Amino acid sequence: MKYLILLFIASSYVLCGQIKNDTLYLTLNDAIKKALELNWDVQLAGKDIQKAEEQISEAYANAFPRIDFTGTYTRNIKLPVLFLPPLPGFPSELEIGANNSFDAAVTLSQVIFNMKVNTAIQIAGEYSSYSKEGNRGARNDIVLSVKKAFYNILLMKKLVNVSREGYLVAKANYDNVASLYKQGVSSEYDFLRAEVQMANSEPGLIQSENNLKLAKNYIKNLLTLDINKPIDVIGDFQYEVISPEVIQSQSTEAINNNPLVKQLSIQESLLDKNVTIQRSDYFPSLAFFGQYDFQAQNNTFDFNNYNWAKSFALGLQLKYTLFDGFSRGSRIEEAIIDKEKIMLTRRKVEEGLKIRILQASLNMEDAAKRIKAQEKNLEQAEKTISIAQTRYKNGVGTQLELIDTQAALTFAQTNYANAVYDFMTAKAEWENAVTLENF
Repeated sequence: MKYLILLFIASSYVLCGQIKNDTLYLTLNDAIKKALELNWDVQLAGKDIQKAEEQISEAYANAFPRIDFTGTYTRNIKLPVLFLPPLPGFPSELEIGANNSFDAAVTLSQVIFNMKVNTAIQIAGEYSSYSKEGNRGARNDIVLSVKKAFYNILLMKKLVNVSREGYLVAKANYDNVASLYKQGVSSEYDFLRAEVQMANSEPGLIQSENNLKLAKNYIKNLLTLDINKPIDVIGDFQYEVISPEVIQSQSTEAINNNPLVKQLSIQESLLDKNVTIQRSDYFPSLAFFGQYDFQAQNNTFDFNNYNWAKSFALGLQLKYTLFDGFSRGSRIEEAIIDKEKIMLTRRKVEEGLKIRILQASLNMEDAAKRIKAQEKNLEQAEKTISIAQTRYKNGVGTQLELIDTQAALTFAQTNYANAVYDFMTAKAEWENAVTLENF
């Protein structure tokens, strides 16, 4: 019975701990998923897609029939007159109309031929593709930002552990030297050195912990989380080398798959159609129209006695600009220049993308080499500090030797962690450059 009570109390304690612990634990995939759902930039890019879809509907509307209703009421303060030839006994001016004039009309119009309408529909469709590529680019950039922020948290956690380990070693050394000093075995110099070493280790630990908090706050902003929400990340701080074959194949396809390059290609096509629109001013436009009209005039507001006159008309309207001061030619040349500028911009971006991919590949290669070198340095530093600690305990080594070896180990651990972080961020940059979509 006693054991059941203890088990119940222990279970209740664990359950309460789980309820109170509201920390959000994130893997890299979790963080990316949340960012793609909640990030402000992604939401804005989604709105651009919605707007582009509506613009397609708006462009098609210009090809559909248009029906308008107009109603007009006129109060004639002074009636218009009709001038008559001067005849004996007849007035030369004759008032026409009534005090109140009403006019209501329903007009139907349909474009039969207009080059601008057809081209505008094509432009709206391509702009939708342009917006979708912009959305894909925004998502790709958010993924890169999340990866960097996530890896930065892993780095900061590693550096906190390194700083804490250095501080604990310095404190253990201080406790050991203080005990020996009280026994008269250690000198006051060794005691002071140990105390200074411990004091110097503490600010580094505090700074590392603050950097970890800042790193977590940054990823909260990317995920649009409450700044006061406690979070932690789950992931291994290690690197995975990409084979040269994969790098080569992905880098080759990167130019054609890059969202920005695709956007510029679409924009080039849009500007080409803009040239067509400007040239369409040299062609006439033809439209069909029909109008049904109600008219009435009376000096009173007795609508039941109004005599409504009805009229109905159908027709075609042909419109062509004969002369516009040579503005059409200038607009065409401006459109051609805009298209050529985008062509040059696209080529510039393509060359810059090639350099970026190459740079990311070289950075990965450089970081991998530094990791291998730091692995050997780390192994040697760990052996050295073990030897130094044994020598000092046996009275053979000096405290200065122990401090130097601990500093060397901390330096090696920090360099190794930074090298791994550099590789992971370089890999993320490469994946972003080649648009390796893993989301």
